[in-house]
Amino acid sequence: MSSTMSREGCKRFLAGLHVGVLAIADNGRGPLVTPVWYLYEPGGEVHISTARNSRKSRLLEYAGRLTLCVQDEAPPYKYVTIEGPIVRIEAADLERDVRPLAHRYLGKEGGDQYVKSIGGDSAADDEVLICMVPEHWYSADYGS
Repeated sequence: MSSTMSREGCKRFLAGLHVGVLAIADNGRGPLVTPVWYLYEPGGEVHISTARNSRKSRLLEYAGRLTLCVQDEAPPYKYVTIEGPIVRIEAADLERDVRPLAHRYLGKEGGDQYVKSIGGDSAADDEVLICMVPEHWYSADYGS
């Protein structure tokens, strides 16, 4: 009943609008697993913005790798999980990184309100952009 998606199908699905579930190794504990907003264009990097001083950010920097799972919760169920190295952690730019991510998930008005709620122009000072290249792909499509 389940079928693995093609690599191109995985890339298209990952590029869709889904809340991702991020998993990061945490030495001596279970992994940190948390929902995230992300950006991905087929063939490119996965981009996640997060608070610079968060547990998530510290663990990502230390681990150097991450796992991200995205799913369709409506039948027929599908999911894509990717794992790979973090290739860059850099200061997030409000207009290049934070606002487009907020607009993607909340629409223009809601996204702008979100950016304002996290500190507006000063928010980028507190945010980092995590850039990851998918190395391993896992998937299922229960509709095929």
